[in-house]
Amino acid sequence: MKNFIKEFKEFALKGNVMDLAVGVIIGGAFSSLVTSLIDNIISPIIGCFSTGGFNGLHITIGKANIYYGAFIMDIINFLIMALVIFIIVKGINKLTSIGKKKEEEAPTTKTCKYCQSEISINAIKCPNCTSMLDTSDIKK
Repeated sequence: MKNFIKEFKEFALKGNVMDLAVGVIIGGAFSSLVTSLIDNIISPIIGCFSTGGFNGLHITIGKANIYYGAFIMDIINFLIMALVIFIIVKGINKLTSIGKKKEEEAPTTKTCKYCQSEISINAIKCPNCTSMLDTSDIKK
């Protein structure tokens, strides 16, 4: 039993589990913030173009009311939340890339000094003009 508790404690306190927990909590708070923005600011503005508010728009089929206005507001809510999350992630990625140097790739080709064709960096004889090349600059 002690071993089980120890393993669970190690699992629960790992960095990625804690990051996930913080992300879920912040995501819930962010969701309520965006929902409030939609319900209290955007929905009334859009509702100005319809009678009775946008959330109240519905179609009656038989005895059932289909509230398509509420569905449209949920779509707008989702799109705004996705846009804001995209902007936040893009900003975080930009901040984390500051200070990182891009690694330059080692060249894989060189130019033959006789015929000016592009050849492998390790070539000792040009395959195009068959000239012998300097072996001092060969990468090993």
